[in-house]
Amino acid sequence: MQRVVASWFGSGLVLRRVRGADAGSGTVAAAVTMIAVWGLAPIGWWAQAAAAAAVVGLSLWSARPFAAAEGDPGWVVVDEAAGTLIATVGLGLAGALVAFVVFRIADITKRFPGVAAAERLPGAVGVTADDVVAGGWGLAAGWIVETLLG
Repeated sequence: MQRVVASWFGSGLVLRRVRGADAGSGTVAAAVTMIAVWGLAPIGWWAQAAAAAAVVGLSLWSARPFAAAEGDPGWVVVDEAAGTLIATVGLGLAGALVAFVVFRIADITKRFPGVAAAERLPGAVGVTADDVVAGGWGLAAGWIVETLLG
C-alpha cells in the first residue's frame, strides 16, 4: 500500500513505463493532482487545506521505507501531490495556474529560499518538506495574482 500511495496511485510510474526514466514524474503527479484541486474547489478552501494536510501525512508515511533505502526516488511523487495541494489552497483559476508553475519551478530548481535546506532533512521528512516549502512559494505567488486581479 505504501508503494501505491508513494507513487500517487501510479502516476509516478507513467514516464518510466513510457520512456524508461523517472525524470518529470513529479510534474505528471502534480498535474494529476490538479484534478483533485478543481474537484475540491466548489466545496471550499477548508476542504483543500484538509486535503493538503492529509496528503502531507500520507507522504510522510508512504515515502519512509523508500527514502531510507533509496533517498528520494523519482517515482515517489506523493510529495509533489502534497505541494500542489498546498500551492493552490483557496485560489481561483488564474491564481492556481500561477501557483502550479511557481511551485514546480521552486521544487525543480531548489533556488527559492528554504527549499534546498528542507530537502536536506533526513528521510521522508526531507522528501516531503521541500515540496511543502515550494508549495508555500507557489501559494504566495498565486495569492499575489489573485490580489492583483481583484
